Amino acid sequence: MTMQTRLLTDKNALNHTRTVQSPLAPLQPGEALLRVDRVAVTTNNITYAAFGDAMKYWDFFPTGEAGWGHMPVWGFAEVVASDVEGVAVGERFYGYWPIASHLRMQPVRVTARGFYDGAEHRQGLTSAYNQYTRTSADPAYRAADENWQMLVRPLFITSFMLADFLSDNAFFGAKRLVFSSASSKTAFGTAFCLQRQEGIERVALTSPRNSAFVQGLGCYERTVAYGELEALETSVPTLYVDFSGDEGLRARVHHHLGDALVYDCYAGSAQNTQFLRDTALPGPAPAFYFAPVQIRKRNADWGPEVVNQKFNAAQRAFIERINDARQPWMRVQEHAGFAAAQALVEDLHAGRIDPQLGHVVTL
Repeated sequence: MTMQTRLLTDKNALNHTRTVQSPLAPLQPGEALLRVDRVAVTTNNITYAAFGDAMKYWDFFPTGEAGWGHMPVWGFAEVVASDVEGVAVGERFYGYWPIASHLRMQPVRVTARGFYDGAEHRQGLTSAYNQYTRTSADPAYRAADENWQMLVRPLFITSFMLADFLSDNAFFGAKRLVFSSASSKTAFGTAFCLQRQEGIERVALTSPRNSAFVQGLGCYERTVAYGELEALETSVPTLYVDFSGDEGLRARVHHHLGDALVYDCYAGSAQNTQFLRDTALPGPAPAFYFAPVQIRKRNADWGPEVVNQKFNAAQRAFIERINDARQPWMRVQEHAGFAAAQALVEDLHAGRIDPQLGHVVTL
């Protein structure tokens, strides 16, 4: 009998995890068992956990244990057993997984491209997270780029659609974008997508220790340390793109910019585990950005095929840039096993991560 190992996260203390082992019962009709091979673990996954209840991220992979959840991650898995026509043993799929050795699934809507998990508990959850793509049918897939795809794709879809959302709304009248946590991969991915946008200045807010890294990216026109925020001119219509979730910083932005602040876009945070609160700030109320909403809009506007073509082209350009041998923006660090995954989650939650490193866990 196959044993499975799972990494559970304390929903009330996201840095606290534990592993559990249990036997896997035989497959039932219509089920497939996939062995999770390698996953990327980033601050984005901490964000999923932070908003696990509010955004139902905990609901994708129930643990059966009150107070404990599966932190979702993106990566690759192989089919090790299947009772589903069109899903064959040995096939490799990219998608959304728990940090676990195996996942029992109920593949439905099976096509040449892949399938959706039709498990009852996933019905009604955001469909983009229920889709699993065959590597053999993915035009964006390259075996040598698996680590990059895991690290970049889930973050970059957020970046790509956020850049599209902002430009689609004419930047709400702004002439300047101010990014908090500008060293985060999602932030500089968004700035990368907007590099050719004329008439918009991109300003990076970051910590002094990350200033050199951020300046070296070349996708921001100005880098400002958090302590120097009040030096920003208040005469320029400004859109705040918030990747930090720091309520104190948000308050400083609102009070300093005053009427110049035209929009406050909250794109998520790894360190702030609270949902947006009304703190009675002057100016526009912070608005939470959710990528699937813009994806649905563009699927209706352009059609899914065109959306995928545009995204794949942008992702390829971004991957080529971040691992450019002459001046890489990111290096991959691999970690082996569940104990390493636990230590990595703790470091990510505490912010003890070099922004130039991308972390992959092999299971």
